[in-house]
This record gives sequence, structure tokens and C-alpha cells, in this order.
Amino acid sequence: MRNNSVRQLTIGALLIAMGVIIPMVMPKIVIGPASFTLASHVPLLIAMFFSPAMAVAVALGTTFGFMINGLPFIIALRALSHLVFAIIGSIYLQKNPDIVNNIKKFQLFNFLIAFIHSAVELVVVAAFMFGGQMQVQGNAFYFLFVLMGVGGIVHSMVDYNIAFFIVRALSKGFEIPVFNKAKETTI
Repeated sequence: MRNNSVRQLTIGALLIAMGVIIPMVMPKIVIGPASFTLASHVPLLIAMFFSPAMAVAVALGTTFGFMINGLPFIIALRALSHLVFAIIGSIYLQKNPDIVNNIKKFQLFNFLIAFIHSAVELVVVAAFMFGGQMQVQGNAFYFLFVLMGVGGIVHSMVDYNIAFFIVRALSKGFEIPVFNKAKETTI
């Protein structure tokens, strides 16, 4: 049991570190004023395949990492908002692990998680906009619902597919709880 907790702690710490580093080094797609960093959510999405506790730890760890790196407060709050979709998604994966064996069901799940992800981030950004802490040049509707809403959904779905393919490949040689449970349900 102790080896498993050390293993989980190590994996969680590595995912937090990756979650803080990836936004610093990966390319950004900028559609002003929004920007989307490729693979920025992948560590958190990977954590969801392990456990809700790991997903929470990675969401909180990356939020703290952004705060101590001096990134704008809105970035840290957007990272903190990831708790919502991470908890919902990881609990669902734990209860329905066989979803990873059905690409259509998984992509529907991916879309629903991306929708929740985008909606919660949209609330954070809208609060900053309407609270006067953030100015947007041009059409606020376009910024919020097209760039942040639809763009956020697409970004989340791309990142989740990257995470899925990484974890699926790793599950062939390492124990990943959701994939282990999925194997048990198909046997």
C-alpha cells in the first residue's frame, strides 16, 4: 500500500510540474485577445485517469504554480476553475471505465467535459470583464462565446485526445486505474 501511495504522489508531482512548465514552452495559438496553448491541459486530463484525488491535486498544484510564477491572477483563477471539470470527469471515468474502449462514447464524454471546462472558464473571464478588471477591444459577445466558448471547447477536446492517446499507450506497460478497470470489464 505504501509503495502505491508513493507512486501516486510521484506521478501527481510530475503531472503538476508538467502542468506548470507546458504553458511556458509550448506554442500558443493567438486569436486576439484569446490565446490557446497546445497541450496545456494534458497533465490534468491525464490525472483524471488515475483518480479524483490526483485530478484535484494537479488542478490545485498548477494553480499554485501559476501564482508563484507571477502570472496574472485571472490565469490562476482559470486554472482553479479546472477543479470543476476535473472532479466531474474523473469521478465519471472511475464509475464508467469501459468508456475508454468505445471511441464514440469517449468522444461524447470528451465534448461534455470540454463544454463544462469552457463554460466554467467563461464565467471567470466574464466576471473579470464585467467587473472592470479586463478590457476587450471589439465585440464582447464574439470574444466570450466564439473565442472563449467554442475555441475553449475545441482546445479542450484537442488536449483531451492528446492525453487519451498518451495514457492509452502508457497503459500497455504501466498500471493506470481507469484502463485497468476497463480491461476487467471486458474480460
